[in-house]
Amino acid sequence: MTDTPDAPASPQPEGQAQQQPKVTQRIVAQYIRDMSFENALAQKGLSGDLQPEVSVQVNLDARKRGQDGQYEVITKLNITSKAKESGEPLFIFEIEYAGVFQISGVPDDQLHPYLLIECPRMIFPYLRRIVSDVTRDGGFPPLNLEQIDFLQLYRNELQRRAQQQQAQKAAEAEQGPSGTA
Repeated sequence: MTDTPDAPASPQPEGQAQQQPKVTQRIVAQYIRDMSFENALAQKGLSGDLQPEVSVQVNLDARKRGQDGQYEVITKLNITSKAKESGEPLFIFEIEYAGVFQISGVPDDQLHPYLLIECPRMIFPYLRRIVSDVTRDGGFPPLNLEQIDFLQLYRNELQRRAQQQQAQKAAEAEQGPSGTA
């Protein structure tokens, strides 16, 4: 038997390598679009040993920009810290952090998940640092956010939309066909 090192390990259809374009991306810019930090603890003069309960809500948005292949991806955080015992707010922190990405080679059917999963994942460490610094500068221990699972957020949003569409179809079916004689 002769060994042929030039033979492929498994047969591939002709042109398959050309079907997989090389994905390229770069972060063009990152910036805070909007930010608000309200120190309710200082305003109300609450004191004592308060145990905080922190709630973090995450929303994502993406839009195409005027230049070819550029997209703006916005991560919106709404962070509320309340005293466990009384439920009194300690601070409210809202931030919209945006990244502008130059992206090419991503198939159209995969662009939406790419923008809402991979892009926020890349800029999250910078957002995490801002949250930590602002909460510390606001007089609280620095809030170190845990890693956010953007894939799970995306899946949850798809599931929510599917349930919403099913509920809408069910409501339309209950009303019956319109315009029948």
